[in-house]
Amino acid sequence: MKATWNGAVIAESDDTVVVEGNHYFPESSLDRQYVTFSNHRTSCPWKGQAYYHSLMVNGEMNPDAVWYYPEPSEAAAEIKGRVAFWKGVKVE
Repeated sequence: MKATWNGAVIAESDDTVVVEGNHYFPESSLDRQYVTFSNHRTSCPWKGQAYYHSLMVNGEMNPDAVWYYPEPSEAAAEIKGRVAFWKGVKVE
């Protein structure tokens, strides 16, 4: 699987976990040169608290486009150490 945005490969891995239709990539597959800070947080009733990263590619910002659960609930333990994408990031 490959996650791309604005002409750049953000993450690539053969080891993704699919939860609710989203591919969660190993955090180690994330290309850190495109990742920037975000203080955005959301809460999922069964996964726990989600944290976000923004993307900066070719001078363009995609705020809060990457999310992860640093301490997922026991029910979502399989996504610990993984990241997922949205906001126009193409995963194929």
